[in-house]
Amino acid sequence: MRKAEVYFKNELAGELKQLDDGSFIFHYTTQWLEDSNKRPISLTLPKRIDPYQSPYLFAFFFNMLPEGANKEVVCFHKRIDKDDHFGILLATAKYDTIGAVTIKAIKA
Repeated sequence: MRKAEVYFKNELAGELKQLDDGSFIFHYTTQWLEDSNKRPISLTLPKRIDPYQSPYLFAFFFNMLPEGANKEVVCFHKRIDKDDHFGILLATAKYDTIGAVTIKAIKA
């Protein structure tokens, strides 16, 4: 299993996991859910107590991935398989993303 913290404007909002079978789970932190001033990280992932589950990387996170030549360069230099979407996300969404969300790996 691989895990990552999901930050919204540098505040911890939730956790994203890739299970050993390749499926994904996303859930908001209790603090994020309880604060009515905190908005969801995406319209496709509204705030709720129950975790979101998917056999594939959620579209919101998939859309954060580099494409084309940028993806090839990242995969080559970081030695990541081009089909390892979670690995690419962990390698590229740590600091500077287009939106307010960043992703930071949780080391086991």
